[in-house]
Amino acid sequence: MTGAEEGAVLRLVTPGEAIGASSGVRAGTGTLKQGNEIISTKLGWAKENNGVVFVDPIYSAYLPRSGDLVIGIVESVRNNLWFAEVNGPFNGLLPMSLAPWKVEFGAAREHMDIGDVMLARVQEVDEAHNIVITMKGVGLRKLKEGTVLDLPVNLVKLVRSDNDSILNSLKEVSDCRIIVADNGRMWVDGSPENISMVRDAIDLLRSSGHMNNVTNVISQFVEERRNE
Repeated sequence: MTGAEEGAVLRLVTPGEAIGASSGVRAGTGTLKQGNEIISTKLGWAKENNGVVFVDPIYSAYLPRSGDLVIGIVESVRNNLWFAEVNGPFNGLLPMSLAPWKVEFGAAREHMDIGDVMLARVQEVDEAHNIVITMKGVGLRKLKEGTVLDLPVNLVKLVRSDNDSILNSLKEVSDCRIIVADNGRMWVDGSPENISMVRDAIDLLRSSGHMNNVTNVISQFVEERRNE
């Protein structure tokens, strides 16, 4: 179940499928204990860590949390606030009081209009699932250059693992500025050729993110590009 062999493809399970015996293990995320078996409740890869059996889903929706770094795209503008699509179940609301500029009432469009891209943080998520975001903070800003790429939410943690080893390798070999946001988006700024290289790396992550040796796969990709 753990995919002990380097590069082994982990076992794909579907909701309702028995993963294994429950004796000696605990049911973790994406599973439940039913009788003497651990049952999957999600479509994903069955894993075991420290006696806990869990399912790493193939696809995870973004669920906003306070403090998350997000890349948002302005969908509509009112007199005193912006509505940003943040790849979640609801739009993020950016009131002019949390914008990085001094905004006069009714002049919001002068600073950001529909289609503009922002780097922001989730200020709060209330009980009604309203998402308030802020652009007041170090590095938060309107993104005027570069390209936004989609990264499956379940791969964000992978890209940031081991002290951003994958992210730093991509920055080095592509000579691009890259920001990975919690909501499954990446901002990449560089030459068209180098942005295309990062896009190829993301495609590779999508196809091999479920393998134990994904870090080695990306390292090989980086070395090949470095030696071109």
